Amino acid sequence: MKALRPLIAICGSTGVGKSNLAVEIALQIAKSGHQMYNNAKIINADAMQVYAGMDVITNKIPLSERQGVEHALIGFKSPHEQYVVGQWVKDALHAIDDAHEKHQIPIVVGGTSYWIQHLLFSNRLAKDINTVDDLERPPSSIFKASEELASAIKLLPQELQDLFACLPDSAPSAESDPEEAFRLYNLLKALDESVAARWHWKDTRKVMRSIRIIQETGRKPSELIHEQSQDILQPRFRTLCFWVYSKPEILKPRLDLRVDKMLEQGLLDEVRALQALPKNPDPLSNEEVDSASDYSFGIYQSIGYREFHKYISAPDPSEEDFSEAVRNMKTSTRQYAKRQISWLRNKLLPMLYAANESEQNDEHPEPSTFTYLLDATELGENWTKIVRDPAVNITNAFLDHQPLLDPLSLSDIAKELLDIERKDTDPRAVLNARRKIICPVCTIDPAQPFMVEEGKEWKLHQKSRIHRRRAYKPLSEAEIEERKRQGRRKKDSGKASDNELVR
Repeated sequence: MKALRPLIAICGSTGVGKSNLAVEIALQIAKSGHQMYNNAKIINADAMQVYAGMDVITNKIPLSERQGVEHALIGFKSPHEQYVVGQWVKDALHAIDDAHEKHQIPIVVGGTSYWIQHLLFSNRLAKDINTVDDLERPPSSIFKASEELASAIKLLPQELQDLFACLPDSAPSAESDPEEAFRLYNLLKALDESVAARWHWKDTRKVMRSIRIIQETGRKPSELIHEQSQDILQPRFRTLCFWVYSKPEILKPRLDLRVDKMLEQGLLDEVRALQALPKNPDPLSNEEVDSASDYSFGIYQSIGYREFHKYISAPDPSEEDFSEAVRNMKTSTRQYAKRQISWLRNKLLPMLYAANESEQNDEHPEPSTFTYLLDATELGENWTKIVRDPAVNITNAFLDHQPLLDPLSLSDIAKELLDIERKDTDPRAVLNARRKIICPVCTIDPAQPFMVEEGKEWKLHQKSRIHRRRAYKPLSEAEIEERKRQGRRKKDSGKASDNELVR
């Protein structure tokens, strides 16, 4: 078995000092003079920091704080570009190869753990459809469908057959064109119901991606996922993974203060600059696309843009509007940090552990991945003692193939969070998880159904005030028609509100 090349990954929620730790480790590697590696390269794994400019809203590490350490895949994409996981993995692998050739240790750092996960494991990303070019090019003139898919296509109503043959060049906005968005979802549901159940009908980019996979491969995405489940989980690298963590009760006020600081540093100016960018010509249709009003596209997904875009766009914004935007940004930031931690515990950690279990045997007793949690709750001198120094010592031992500390011995919080229940990482299990279902009680317009994730979210929804009120006293036909008219007026004006009754 060929020896795996070394790589360091640093992940964690926003606001815990991941970038600073990466720089500190890189500087120590340069000082230590390891036999094979005498330097380090930092590779960005934050989905928003790949975009050029907008340094405040994406919270890039300033040049002055990089201390001369080389950083790759940061600030190199136009705000108009859509940049997806497969494209980043391809670029990251090139950067890693370049680092190893120069005897540098690649340090991958960022809060987009989904990207890091697909970088570390080679056989868990949809085959053949990995880049923006793949997703946006029109289907080939020769379409060869599998027998099962061909049967599904024949059964499509003529309207959906026409849509499949002539997909729009870009995903429609669920806010400005909900009817077209739901029609696209119905097409995917008719072709591959199990994959469609994973997505909300408003998540038009994921719906479109799934349909593009069908067109380009002639296979259902669920078929490809079932094939992936036959493959053993294969790590690409010998990986040292640091999870930088802060206790939520301490992190929350820290994140709130960071939002205030971002406003002082010019966040509103960056939002205005993004708004002022010229419309983006679509490479296929050559028509102009107003990305600035699509919060699911590229850098416009950044926390802060959506919240202040509405404030700045208002004809006469008030102080209360500004305060509300600040509150919304702080809430969104805290919610994002919570989701990041959830992904680490429920997705990335189980996969790291599963990879070790699948490959360890008498011939290869050493695991390929080593995962440590660093408690960054305290800053200042304590951060150096509790985060930086242990990370540097563990890194040196890792690179020198010396015995490593027990990850659970670093702290009580490490013992608590790293000791997780082993979860099924089989792609088929992922396919069946987090399925979306329609709430018939809260659906006002069948063409724009109210969808909720089954399981915990569905149970919480059933207990919600709005659901119980509607279950007890359904809307009259006149009220339903009025809500539908309101929705049509919003669509016609092109200013669909976030306060729509559907989600």
